[in-house]
Amino acid sequence: MNFIKTELDGCVIVEPAIFADERGYFFESYNEAEFFRNGITARFVQDNQSKSSYGVIRGLHCQLGEHAQAKLVRVLQGRVLDVAVDARKESPTFGRHIAVELSAENQRQLFIPRGFLHGFSVLSETAVFAYKCDNFYCKASEFGIRYDDKEIGIDWKIPADKVITSEKDRQANRLGDLPHE
Repeated sequence: MNFIKTELDGCVIVEPAIFADERGYFFESYNEAEFFRNGITARFVQDNQSKSSYGVIRGLHCQLGEHAQAKLVRVLQGRVLDVAVDARKESPTFGRHIAVELSAENQRQLFIPRGFLHGFSVLSETAVFAYKCDNFYCKASEFGIRYDDKEIGIDWKIPADKVITSEKDRQANRLGDLPHE
């Protein structure tokens, strides 16, 4: 595996070594020892999966306090623009984001540490998105920032008239509303 550090401390792009032949391909999507050797020591306790259509934007979400989650995200089918926003108020990159295209073709994954907001937009007709979490979901600790928060300024690569999102995400907070932890 190739571990590529990003400009946001702790966010890492993971490129698997893919072994392909006439039968198809094989790769390890996760190997705890390899991840630990590369500084990612999260112990995953929950796997989630979603399917979405073109134009769907999910996010920006995080879990606060003792329920904060690190995530390892990837796409099983289709193509998404995956976004992580630094929500650590003490961080020199607070409020900055990275956007990485993840697809079934490139097999890239993104590791997002605790303290980050996360979201993605679907760029293909449909996408199946999977992710591991290092802490269990707790509804009382969920927090969201609007996907179109001007202070963050994310280009989701979806025309405004094609965006599909939940009512909860449309009514989410602004970055300035993020509580201190």
